[in-house]
Amino acid sequence: MLMAASSLAPAVADDFKYTDEQFADIQMLRYKVAGFDQLSLRQKTLVYYLSEAALQGRDILFDQNGRYNLRIRRLLEAVYTDYKGDRQGDFYRALTVYLKRVWFSNGIHHHYGSEKFVPGFTEADLRAAVRQLDPARLRLPEGQTVDAFCDELFPVIFDPTVMPMRVNQRAGDDLVLTSAGNYYGPGVTQEEAEAFYTAKKDLSNPRPVMMGLNSRLVKQDGRLTERVWRSGGLYGQAIDRIIVCLEKARPFADTPEQAKVIDKLIEYYRTGDLHTFDDYCILWLNDTKGTVDFVNGFTETYGDPLGMKASWESIVNFKDHEATLRTEKLSANAQWFEDHSPVDARFKKEECRGISAKVITAAMLGGDLYPSTAIGINLPNSDWVRREHGSKSVTIGNLTAAYNHAAHGSGMDAEFVIDDATRQLIARYGDACDELHTDLHECLGHGSGKLLPGTDPDSLRAYGATIEEARADLFGLYYVADPKLVELGLTPDMEAYKSQYYTYMLNGLMTQLVRIKPGFTIEEAHMRNRALIARWAYEHGRDKNVVELVKRDGKTYVQINDYAALRGLFGELLAEVQRIKSEGDFAAARDLVENYGVKVDPELHKEILARYEQLHLSPYKGFINPVYTPVRDAEGRITDVRVSYDEAYDEQMLRYSRDYNTLPDIND
Repeated sequence: MLMAASSLAPAVADDFKYTDEQFADIQMLRYKVAGFDQLSLRQKTLVYYLSEAALQGRDILFDQNGRYNLRIRRLLEAVYTDYKGDRQGDFYRALTVYLKRVWFSNGIHHHYGSEKFVPGFTEADLRAAVRQLDPARLRLPEGQTVDAFCDELFPVIFDPTVMPMRVNQRAGDDLVLTSAGNYYGPGVTQEEAEAFYTAKKDLSNPRPVMMGLNSRLVKQDGRLTERVWRSGGLYGQAIDRIIVCLEKARPFADTPEQAKVIDKLIEYYRTGDLHTFDDYCILWLNDTKGTVDFVNGFTETYGDPLGMKASWESIVNFKDHEATLRTEKLSANAQWFEDHSPVDARFKKEECRGISAKVITAAMLGGDLYPSTAIGINLPNSDWVRREHGSKSVTIGNLTAAYNHAAHGSGMDAEFVIDDATRQLIARYGDACDELHTDLHECLGHGSGKLLPGTDPDSLRAYGATIEEARADLFGLYYVADPKLVELGLTPDMEAYKSQYYTYMLNGLMTQLVRIKPGFTIEEAHMRNRALIARWAYEHGRDKNVVELVKRDGKTYVQINDYAALRGLFGELLAEVQRIKSEGDFAAARDLVENYGVKVDPELHKEILARYEQLHLSPYKGFINPVYTPVRDAEGRITDVRVSYDEAYDEQMLRYSRDYNTLPDIND
């Protein structure tokens, strides 16, 4: 999965209002669902019901991100809507910002950095506001007083030592005990969790399930056991409502194959069987003939410090047929790219199977893809399914367009790009090469290479996500500069790739640090990946002066002196990262990530933050979903589905909390 980085390229003029409100370090955007009106009624109806299924899992992610998140969100929402004091005063304004951040991050920890938010109001102010509320609005447990309720929740909100990090990746710590995510029960240690799953694995099985993917590991009567997320199990109330929406969507499936995909997904939700999940993944990746598609389920493992358990997410989309011509050229030549990769022949796939790629228009975002979302996705994640059946890759065109429009005129290029010639290079080629790198990352990067027989897919443990994202990024960086892309008509000339190389190195060495607070290290896997690649290339190219950090008028800039040599460095690192992945070399993965992907130069960081602050920008962006309204006849049949874009952020979040209120406050 590729997360958006800061864009430096100018955008094309468009009358659609992409940008919306800003708060804290976030700017909200809207995305246009261009082409929805051209879909058939059947397809519009399918999008509508799949969108409902995408929203029914919202509470699951809040609970996965922290045991107290649902209670805290509901408490804050009650104060926000029912507060009787001064709504122009300091307390209410600070509470509004805090609640909007909780909505955005699906919990009380930052969606990217994982650190706990610091409220801009006091415990005393919040307690006074809570006491004004009707106790019924607080959903108090039987016999609990309002003050006892506050005493239980307030340390989680206000005490910086309680659950400080949602995902802790600090080397040497017990990553399970020190992470606030709700994937492991109280008292479960990292050593116990790793031993539990190691004992369950059969490394001689060539088709292993993704162990622990859809469960919480807890201690029960002193013994470890899994509480599976399924109908009748943990999160069953939400899953049952997802199933109802999927059942309503099934009669409108775009293809017979898609109907089978929906049936198998429902079966998986009902049983929680991971073998059924693999069967569903195979059906899903082979369903390539229709226009409408979707992801719905426990998918990505970035939220688990051990990289095993998956957060719930959903995206509903339809194919952008014209833009997909670009990605089809890549997938059709997948074997050429695999054969010519700079990695050792032992780690290459002899036959690239079932690789498909398309550009899509997002129609609805849910769970861990909302409000902050990826710009590219490659699934399924199972290594053996990829090896034997292939993968399906998407570049999300309308979200990329929204990011690019928001970046127009931001001043980032003027402040951080070294000179006019480089700015002109980025203006000419930047958007196209950004999209192409995303295509290469998702379509070919994640789908390339293979594990050696007997290698445990989880052997890289906490470093697995960073190494995998680095592998895909490096594949894209290496090939975006290849003459093959000019031959395929994907780049116009051999100058274009330089725009991607410059913006990537600038982001990895400097500008992504605007997302890090002073004194903090890099925690998030995608940011670690970009830092790892850029810093490794910078350090290993020092002797030949490939890339420099130069000072001009007291400001630091990236200067690339030898683009061809930089490509060689990317190829060299790709070969090593693929070796680490293929052999399961944990020690090498740890050393690479810790040495290049984690640490922050405090002086450079201070300078970058000061320069960025003058631009008055938000380093993070997310999306407000469109609203779909079905038009029905007298018999209740849908005769049309209308899409609108005028719902405010707080209105949307409060509506979702009301209409998709699927889980109790505490889910044990």
